[in-house]
Amino acid sequence: MSKRDYYEVLGVDKSASSADIKKAYRKLAIKYHPDKNQGDANAEAMFKEATEAYEVLSDEQKKQAYDNYGFAGVDGMGGPGFNANAFHGFEDIFGGGFETIFDSFFGGGQRRGHSRQQQKGSDLRYDLRVSFYDSVFGTKVEIKYRKDTQCEVCSGTGAKAGSNKKTCTMCGGQGQVRRNSGFFSVAQTCPTCGGEGSIIEDPCNNCNGKGFEEKPHKLNVTVPAGISHGKRIRLSNQGDAAPKGGIPGDLYVYISVEPHEYFERDGQDLYCLIPITFTQAALGCDIYVKTLDEKKIKLKVNPGTQSGKLLRIKGEGVYYLNSTRRGDMYVKLMVEVPTKLSTKEKKILKDFADAHGENESPEPKALNSL
Repeated sequence: MSKRDYYEVLGVDKSASSADIKKAYRKLAIKYHPDKNQGDANAEAMFKEATEAYEVLSDEQKKQAYDNYGFAGVDGMGGPGFNANAFHGFEDIFGGGFETIFDSFFGGGQRRGHSRQQQKGSDLRYDLRVSFYDSVFGTKVEIKYRKDTQCEVCSGTGAKAGSNKKTCTMCGGQGQVRRNSGFFSVAQTCPTCGGEGSIIEDPCNNCNGKGFEEKPHKLNVTVPAGISHGKRIRLSNQGDAAPKGGIPGDLYVYISVEPHEYFERDGQDLYCLIPITFTQAALGCDIYVKTLDEKKIKLKVNPGTQSGKLLRIKGEGVYYLNSTRRGDMYVKLMVEVPTKLSTKEKKILKDFADAHGENESPEPKALNSL
């Protein structure tokens, strides 16, 4: 397939200034960059095409040759050597975000000099199973896990005592190397020294130069009252140690709540089911129910109570996180029908049914009245 005219690719005319050409390319580069269109072959092709056009039109010598002789004029002039695949994984290659890179290219202000950031250790995960009761009222738990800790032999330096560091020959001690690709010239972390600018000549035998070693660790974890299933607790700097004395990672404790035999939770409210007899429902009564923390609460059941009725106990539900406020507890009444009756009980119930005309054909009711 024949190439498109470079001016057509960038959407500018031949009289466009250098600033207009740069502006047009910036717009296309951001729109079609492979990092923003992963897996889109068409976008990658458009990005490569735009970059090729810019490399020619932004160079006065190449632009003049192209204007005079077309594509033949730029053949053999060190023309476009851009490789779009080189820009996949922008984070890994350049150590910065997509927008940050383009800001520095197009007026964002390129930083001079180099400051090495402290490395951060790996974050760790611990799965903690707690009882339903403890999730409502909170608890403290001692956990045991393994993590990378600073090497005691070399104090985290990674080097033997008395050994020296030598300047990295790859980056000349700068910690960064530059990569050029057509229009782009970008600094990246030196792959040889990892950005340190120096290399350990004689590594520590205990940690093999890493500066840390894996060890068992104990930690007391406070589970806050009101925490729910699936939530996590972040414990700063309790993860793996970082190389070269950097910042430790974090430990994330994921909470799994055991189900309760009687209670269920809905948000900050608790629900339980209490059976009552037919006569208690019909005549009314007082009942005593236990809360989750074993307090006895007296409830009044009104005469004629139907099965499924909810009774509310204010303030006996689940704590809101980091608060003394609590939800409510709801008691659902279930009228139990006796399965075994004596002869005398059957006669009493039959007389009751006759008195209420229950042996007659019932009239239908709307579903929403049930």
